[in-house]
Amino acid sequence: MSPSQQEGPVAGERKLHPAAYRELQPGETYEPFVPAAANVPEFTARSVIIGIIMVIVFSVASTYSGLKVAQVMEAAIPISILAVGISGMFKRKNTILENVIIQSIGGASGLIVAGSIFTLPALYIMNVAPGTVSMLLTIFIVSVLGASLGLFFLIPLRRYFVAEQHGKLPFPEATAINEVYITGEKGGEQAKTLVVAACVGGLYDFLAVTLRAWNEIVNFRFIPLVEDLATRYKATISVNAVSLILGLGYITGLRFSAIICAGGFFSALIVVPLVYHFGQHIPAFMIPPAPLPGFPSFVPDMNANQIFRLYAQRIGVGAMAGAGIIGIIRALPTIVSAFSLGFKQVFHPHAHADQVPRTDKDLKMSTVLGGIVLCAIAIGLFFYFLLSKGDPVVAAKAPQIALTGLAIAFVFAFLFTTVAALATAMTGNNPISGMTLVTLIIGSSALVAVGLQGEFGKYAAIVMGAVVCTSLSMAGGFVTDLKVGYWLGATPRYQELSKVIGMLFAAVGVALTVLLIHQAYGRMDPATGQFISGFMDPRVPAPQANLFATILSGIFDKAPVTWLLYAVGLVLSILLVMMGIPPLAFAIGMYLPLAINTPLFIGGLISHWVGKSSKDPKVSEARSNRGTLLASGFIAGGALAGVLGALLNLVKTNVPDPELPGDFLSLARFIELPSRMGFNPEIPFAQILSIVMFVGLSAFLYFDSRRAKE
Repeated sequence: MSPSQQEGPVAGERKLHPAAYRELQPGETYEPFVPAAANVPEFTARSVIIGIIMVIVFSVASTYSGLKVAQVMEAAIPISILAVGISGMFKRKNTILENVIIQSIGGASGLIVAGSIFTLPALYIMNVAPGTVSMLLTIFIVSVLGASLGLFFLIPLRRYFVAEQHGKLPFPEATAINEVYITGEKGGEQAKTLVVAACVGGLYDFLAVTLRAWNEIVNFRFIPLVEDLATRYKATISVNAVSLILGLGYITGLRFSAIICAGGFFSALIVVPLVYHFGQHIPAFMIPPAPLPGFPSFVPDMNANQIFRLYAQRIGVGAMAGAGIIGIIRALPTIVSAFSLGFKQVFHPHAHADQVPRTDKDLKMSTVLGGIVLCAIAIGLFFYFLLSKGDPVVAAKAPQIALTGLAIAFVFAFLFTTVAALATAMTGNNPISGMTLVTLIIGSSALVAVGLQGEFGKYAAIVMGAVVCTSLSMAGGFVTDLKVGYWLGATPRYQELSKVIGMLFAAVGVALTVLLIHQAYGRMDPATGQFISGFMDPRVPAPQANLFATILSGIFDKAPVTWLLYAVGLVLSILLVMMGIPPLAFAIGMYLPLAINTPLFIGGLISHWVGKSSKDPKVSEARSNRGTLLASGFIAGGALAGVLGALLNLVKTNVPDPELPGDFLSLARFIELPSRMGFNPEIPFAQILSIVMFVGLSAFLYFDSRRAKE
């Protein structure tokens, strides 16, 4: 091996390929930032150890904040920034590929957390959780099995998403991470641009979200016409005016952001007003399907958000399910090819192994297929042993019920893997709650049909749903890692091994934190003498788990399931395909609140205008690239501001005032400064101020992008 191969190119000589963020021209090939022939430190002891520290810290923090403030910390971007920053502490700076490994390991934290806390606290809420040791093992085993299934299902699809779809899918979150690494490697003017944008976006979001200096969400109801539409017809328009979502929209681009926003408008301006209209005039329409706790019993008494959650959002869930089926059909040739290759490698393990470049080497397909089989066996045995410990009637049907649970978990994890990866690649959002909801409804109905009833049925259903939820969370997050690795020239095999390491440590962190919160916020009921779980405390809302617990209780108690709404969504996805509209993007728009969709569209518009701001193609490309850098900074700054805000809110909520070091000087109390000064974020002035600030932020993104010359 030559010295140049041993050391690789000098960092300053490397450049990101011009086609990194666009489709390749005929005959053009993509050359990663670190060429395949280069041999630079990557999967080292340093990168693994730092990654493990990151995954432990962020899994505990994400679990705690996610259950407290109903939002999982976005770990990937902060970890990528920390990896670049920590690099300067060593005599030999981290290579860019070592930073990729650190992020791959550390980023497993948010993926395991989302899969676990959205589902497993429902066991405590429904009072069907096992003992402490059994619950600890349940969380760990379910997290590892689900994450492994998502990982193994995605590996055969890696080339399809990161190479065959190159330039066709925007990968907004991956782009932000990629820009963090590239600018950290290059330094200079680009690094300054990214840092400035991150500071602007972070400060803006901190002021709006944490300090509430102005409204985070603008609903325009200070305008008489808008207020009249919202009151009389439940037709509402809103904007989540923060930099993070604006940056995501810029990177997503106009086409996808417009389709997503169209789905949101369809829900908010068509479905919700129609449901409200018919609910007032048709008595049979006045009973909502599977009402949620705290919701009125009749449609005329509901607000727009309640109608959206009960009706429009469930149609969106059905549309996402239809999009998943369509996605599987479209990707079938790739899936068949990938698994065919796997079977060939089983019987001819060394064939053509040396001809595959480093940047295209996955785990052996025989290993992947074996892992899928082992996961299936482990899930089946896990269900069987759970059932065999139940009452005699259930134990007698254990094999049949275990096979049913395995089939549901396996099929839905496989079916929705493509959806999770595609949704993340298109929007940076992974709608795992909706897909888990579909799994739980269909799966629970199937379990009831084969004879599983009562509290043990609820327990088994949640475990089954948690496997799928964690699998989808892993698939959506890991496709981001793989795309970053594709751009930068990482070795996929090392990224896959990194995720395995990360998931193991994250599962331990999540399990311990969930049990800690259950005990720390729990209390003894003086009337019954029973321990009430901490997840019944309003300070730990766990909204997704509460939703799933409510729906499962309804199913096992023979409450009606809203099959019609899911079926309408399924048919809608087919109609969208017939019209040439990507169904998943539209379905995600229907599922997400409109306030999230509108800033995505605004960001997409700015991206389009920047790209068309010059007749010179080179100038337009330079301006678009600078805009991407600025948008990445917004995403990074917004993510870090969100982490800081969540931590400050947790401190403020849990530490009594006398224990704080001072009052105004404490950051935790500082977030109450606006309210102490008599500022009310609900008054029209707060919304007008928010509009002015958001327009200013958008103008900064547009005009600063145009500063690039060539």
